[in-house]
Parts: sequence; structure tokens; C-alpha cells
Amino acid sequence: MRDVLDQLLAWWREGHPVGMGTVVATFRSAPRPPGAAMLVGPGAEGAPPVAVGSVSGGCVEGAVFDLASEVATTGRPVLERYGISDDDAFAVGLTCGGILDVFVERVDRAGFPDLDEVAADIAAGRPVAVATVVEHPDEAVVGRRLVVRPESPAPARPALAGARMDDAVTDDALGLLAGGLSETLTYGPDGERRGEGCRVFVSSFAPRPRMLVFGAIDFAAATARVGSFLGYRVTVCDARPVFATATRFPDADEVVTDWPHRYLAAEADAGRIDARTVVCVLTHDPKFDVPVLDLALRLDLAYVGAMGSRRTHDDRLARLRETGVPDDSLARLRSPIGLDLGARTPEETAISIAAEIVSARWGGSGESLTTTDGRIHHQGVARPLRYPP
Repeated sequence: MRDVLDQLLAWWREGHPVGMGTVVATFRSAPRPPGAAMLVGPGAEGAPPVAVGSVSGGCVEGAVFDLASEVATTGRPVLERYGISDDDAFAVGLTCGGILDVFVERVDRAGFPDLDEVAADIAAGRPVAVATVVEHPDEAVVGRRLVVRPESPAPARPALAGARMDDAVTDDALGLLAGGLSETLTYGPDGERRGEGCRVFVSSFAPRPRMLVFGAIDFAAATARVGSFLGYRVTVCDARPVFATATRFPDADEVVTDWPHRYLAAEADAGRIDARTVVCVLTHDPKFDVPVLDLALRLDLAYVGAMGSRRTHDDRLARLRETGVPDDSLARLRSPIGLDLGARTPEETAISIAAEIVSARWGGSGESLTTTDGRIHHQGVARPLRYPP
């Protein structure tokens, strides 16, 4: 929903009912992840309805458009599964062989009265999750929502199918929110954890993960650009004020003049980094590199990489061992940074770094898909996180 939120909120504020299809589960090589959404809303005066967003990259958009148009009128939510038909290869389905479960619902002020509050949380970077019942024996329960925020009080009255379900979904949604994951959960009709018959989709809106780039060099500018494209909140930090300027790094969210290790320590103490944070040390200067890597390798971070030649890497490892960094922590260091793409320019090097970060996140091998078998899309592993207060 994040990608279509601005348009959804605009139609919601204008009082228009909107049909929204959301991917709530995927199987095999589905092209879009859970949470991908498509809206069907009013066109200009006298014009037909328009679609915003995508649930499949084109394979089943037409079918979802028709269904969302109908649901926007009737208000009756529908959970629909799309996949290849064994009987008719030209039936509505995914040519990639994947399967999508798409929940189609009407969104308006009456059905989602606190959409503006959820949108405000997302815009401010505050973690929030929306849990929606997508399947239940009682049709009246389908489509009910529960908004979950860390450390927020439980609703005064049951929002889903009773207090027991509210409690179970809240606990599970907080776990998914901490990992930045969106997922469909299964319960019994009254919220029994080991039961069946009820499915709840939890859409998590966690703050953007952070990328900390240390070293205000030309490679940092390209890395900041790619990091921003990948959805990271990018900070470039360097102790030299002549180089650490916003003009040189227009794609960074912030440029900080400080010693790298001092800045990283302050951010860690303030709780502003977490297990999704990636650190790229690009200075290849021991007086900057060693202190910040000494700290970074002791923190629970998603990725720590450092630029430099293999000779620089060997010298860096020796210096880090002298500071007391244990071998198991040193094994986490990606150095020389990036995948072997033969990169030479700053832009090519930034792609190499980004590819290694993506590979580390999802468990990819970094090999050409032509030479591999099995799944193309990896599932990744959820990691518990702590959010700042």
C-alpha cells in the first residue's frame, strides 16, 4: 500500500470509495511481494475508472481491475487466487508459474476511518502495522482491521472477531513489524493460534532502513544514489568539512561532518540504528577506517563493508585484531567491498556494493541466474529489531 498511499489518501479525503487489491500471499515465482497493491478509483468527470499501482507486473491486472471496480460498488470484499490454469494456458493467471492471493476491498471513510492517522505515521517514519481479516467463516468479519503500533494501548473494544483475536494478532503483528515484514497469519475463528479457518494479513510499515556511508569521496556519491534508489535513508559522514557538503551528495538524506566512529557511536547510543542498517566504509584510510569498523563489527547490523585493495584489507584486519575485534566478528566484514562485477567507475562500483547488500539481505549466491537452478526469489530471514522510543 505504501506505493499507492498518496493517491489512496487523496481519494479518501475527497470521499470517493476506492477498490483496492492487495497481494496477501505468494507462492513460487510470484512477481510482486505481499503488500503490493493496486487501486481502482474515479477518473475525471465523465471518464471511466482509473488504476494506480500493480499487483503482478501486468499478468492479472485486468482481472483485478474488474474485480476491484465491482467491490468498490458493492462493498463486499473478495479473496481471489490467481495462477496458471492447467486446463487453459490462456486463462487469467501468471505466466511465470507463480500464484498470488489478492484481497480486494473497498476503502472509504466509513470502512477505514483512521487511514489519515496511519498515513501520518508512515510519513513520519513511525512504525505501524495494519492487520486485515481476509478470510473467516463469518463473512461479516472479513475486511475488519486492527491498527497496531509499538507500545500503543489495545483497542477499547474488539476490532476483529473478539478480544482473544485482537490480542493474538497484536502480538504477532508487533513481531512482523519489528522485522519489517508483511505476511498472512492463520488462526482459528476466535483467534486460536493453532486453529484454522481465519486468515489475517498484516501489512507492516517500518521506518526506512538506514545506510551509513563513511568517506565523502566520489564513490560515496554514487553509493548514496544507489542506496536511496533501494529505499535506504542515506547518511554520508566524513570528518573533513571541505568534502562533507550537501552539494556534493544531493542524493543523501543527510550529510554529517564528524569523525565516523564518533557519529556511529552516538547513533547507536540513541537507538537510531537497528539490525537492518548497512554500513559502507569507503575512506580506505586507517585513521578513519579502523575506529569505525572496530565499533561497527561489534554491533548487530545487516551489512558492514569496507573499500580498499587486498593489501589494504590485510593491513586493516591486522589493525582490527590489535584492537581486540574477535575473529568471528571479523568474518562479518565484507572487504574488499562489493561483488566481483569487474567494476571500475564509481557508478559501477556502487552497483557492485548494492548487489552485495541485496545478496546478503536475501541469501542470494551472487552467481549468474543462468548457471543456477531452483527459486529465483529468496524469502530472507526475519530478524527481531528494536525501534527507538
